[in-house]
Formats: sequence, C-alpha cells, structure tokens
Amino acid sequence: MLRQAQHERKRGWLGFVGLVLILAPTIANAQAPACKTPDRVPVPRLEQPPRGEPARTPPIAGYLLALSWSPQHCAGVRNPRDARDRFQCSGENGRFGWVLHGLWPEASTPGYPQWCRPAKIVPQPVLRRNMCMTPSAQLLQHEWAKHGTCMSPHPDAYFRAAAILFRAVRFPDMKALAARPQTAGSVRRAFADANKGIGPEMLAVTTDRDGWLKEVRFCLGPRMKPQRCQPFQRGAADNRTVRVRPIPR
Repeated sequence: MLRQAQHERKRGWLGFVGLVLILAPTIANAQAPACKTPDRVPVPRLEQPPRGEPARTPPIAGYLLALSWSPQHCAGVRNPRDARDRFQCSGENGRFGWVLHGLWPEASTPGYPQWCRPAKIVPQPVLRRNMCMTPSAQLLQHEWAKHGTCMSPHPDAYFRAAAILFRAVRFPDMKALAARPQTAGSVRRAFADANKGIGPEMLAVTTDRDGWLKEVRFCLGPRMKPQRCQPFQRGAADNRTVRVRPIPR
C-alpha cells in the first residue's frame, strides 16, 4: 500500500506540472499587486498536523486553486501593523487585491490529501520569491506542509508551479463588483467572463457568515483541465447575496 500511495503522489505531481501547460494558454496576464519583495522575511514556525487532522494520502482526483480577496482578510485583522499581518495589511508594501491562498490536491470525496510528508522550514529564498503572491511567511509554510507535501518533495517546485497558475488568472473589475451587492452566481460569471475556457460551474465562491466575499476557487480535474466543481467544493449557492469589500485607498 505504501508503494501504491507513493505512485499516486508521483502521478499526481506529474499531472500537476502538466496543469501549467494546459491552463496557461487559456487564462493569462494576471494582475499583480504593487508589491516590493522584502530583503528578508520572518522565519516561520514549523507546522504540524493539529489534533483531529490526520495525515491522509488518498489518490489525487483533482485540484483547487484557491484565491483570497485580501481586503476582506485585512478588514478582520485587529492590528494591521502586527508582525503576522503587517506585510499584507499595513499598506507599506502596496495594496493587495487577490492573493493566492493555495493550490490544493483533492480527492473524489471530502477527505482530501493532507500532511503527506514531514515538512521542514521553507527556505528563505523560496519565501522571498513568493511573498508578493502569498503575503505571509507562515501561510506559505502552512500551505507547503499541509498541501504541497502531497504533490512534490520540493517546496520550490510546488510554489513555482502555483505561481505560474496564479499569474495566469485574469481578474474581473473588482471595483465594479464592489459598487453594488452581487450574488455568488454573478461573481462566478464575472470570473468566467474574464477567463477564456472557464465556465461558472468550474468556480467555487466562499463568503464569511455576513456574506462578504472571501475566496474564489478554480476546480481542476485529475488530468489538470478545468472541470465542474463537485457539490462539496462549490461553496455558496448561486442565489446567495455577496458583498465585495473594496480595496482601501
């Protein structure tokens, strides 16, 4: 069984690399925040599986590319100048819009792969290269430990591929979406309209309990092609009212 699990992880990683080649022609020219890469980033702490989150290595059946709306995250931060959130939320490094939460392997059921290998601290050069994509050293460490170890033994390879995908996404006019209430369905359609080859059924939308937009996720199949989201992936129903927090001036 161990050999089979290793084979599935290897096959999943090879397919993951193929995802870059398949999606790059269809969604291109990502927006990037006006962000200056820091000379040095804080060393994150090691991430261990918390109680109740066992290691799981089911066959990889697909992937999610999860994008977070930074203004919503920062609106809930108590102190934007605290060390944990300063880079993302203080405004000193530019105003972030969409950032990458992570690239996640999925199973055919809600029990997705996680914590597949012991994870060392992500090297400093890798953290620096990716801080303008995922503006938190600790979140980068978490994504590598929980998700990336299920796709590759190398953090640099995992984040390089994630970065190619993130930079390939086209984003809709978020200022226009923030100007009036939306629905989860209208947010899906806005992203689908901006990205050739992507349909609304291939996108998941998540909100907080008050209906503020948190994330948009691209659902990807086992052959790394965009596909219809599974019911457990889809998030908010199309008719759910969604409010979009604007980027602060």
